[in-house]
Amino acid sequence: MAPTTTRVLRLLSLLQDRSHTGRELAEHLGVTGRTLRQDIQRLRELGYPVHAARGAVGGYRLGQGAKMPPLLLDDDEAVAVALAVGLAEDGSTGIADIDASLTRALAKLQRILPKRLQRKVTALRSATAVGPATVGSREPDAPVPAATLTVVAGAIRDGATLLATRAGTKPQPQTDTDNEVEVEPYRLISWRRRWFLVAYDLGAHAWRALPVADLTGVRAASRRFAPRSLPDDDLVAFVLREVARTGWKVHARVTVLAPAETVIARINPAVGVVEAVDSHSSVLVTGADALETIAVYLSMLMMDFRVDGPPELVAHIRTLARRYTEALDG
Repeated sequence: MAPTTTRVLRLLSLLQDRSHTGRELAEHLGVTGRTLRQDIQRLRELGYPVHAARGAVGGYRLGQGAKMPPLLLDDDEAVAVALAVGLAEDGSTGIADIDASLTRALAKLQRILPKRLQRKVTALRSATAVGPATVGSREPDAPVPAATLTVVAGAIRDGATLLATRAGTKPQPQTDTDNEVEVEPYRLISWRRRWFLVAYDLGAHAWRALPVADLTGVRAASRRFAPRSLPDDDLVAFVLREVARTGWKVHARVTVLAPAETVIARINPAVGVVEAVDSHSSVLVTGADALETIAVYLSMLMMDFRVDGPPELVAHIRTLARRYTEALDG
C-alpha cells in the first residue's frame, strides 16, 4: 500500500478526472473499502467537496465547494495551462483587471513546474509573438499539435535547422526526403488561432512566413546556424504582410481612392498591405479564405474603391450591390 499522503493525492487526481465507483477507486489504489472511506474523509477535511451517491450508478465525485481548493495537473495539462496563460498575458484579452491575475497565476505555475517542463514552456514562450486581434469574419482554425510547436520552439532556442514536409509539395519519384525543406527557424507567431513560423528557406534562399499547420514530419536537424539579419525589425508585421500577399486561398488587389496614410490609419494591420499610388489613391493587397470575408473587409473601409482582381470578387460585389439596391427599392 502506498504511503497515506501519496495515496490521497492519487485519489484526488482520479476524482478530478471524473466520477468513480467505490470499487473502481479501491482497485486503482490497491486498498480496502474502509481505507478508501478514510481517504475520502481526509480530502473533505482538506476542503475538497467529495460527494457520494448510492445505487447502481452511484459513486464518488468531486463537487463545487465554498472555496477554491488546490488543483492537481498532469504534465501535459500543466504545460498547456502555462502556455495558455502566458499567451493571454502576452496578448490583449480585452478584459479589464485581468492582467495582474494572469501574471500571478503564471508565477505560481512557474515556481512549481519541474525543470523539464519549465524548459518546454520557456522555449515556446520565448519563441512566440502574438499577432493583433481582428474584427469581422474569422477564418477557419488551423490547429497545430503541441508536440510540433515544442520541436519548433526547441530548434529556435538551440539555433538548429528544421526539416519538414510542406503540404502541397509535389511528390517526387525518388525518396521521401526529396519532398523535405530545410529552414532556419527564427520566430513563432500566433495570430487568429493560427501559427506561423518566420524562417529562412535554405533551398529557396528566401525568408518565409510558413503556416505551421502545413508542415508535417517536423524535426530538428543536427546543423547549427549563425543568425542572419532579419527581414524586418517587427516579425509580426512581416508575417502579416506575407500572409496578405501569399498566405490565403483568395487574394485581392483593390485601388482605394484615398491617400495611403489615410487607408493605413483606417484598417487593422492584419487586413492587408497598403501601397501608395499618388497623393489621392493607393492600392490595398489583401486576402482571406473566402470572397465573403474580403467583401466584409472592403465594406468596413468606408472609402470609395475599385476592385482590380480577382474577377470572382468583382462578380460577388456586384451581386451584393444588386441585393442592397433591391432592398432599398422595396
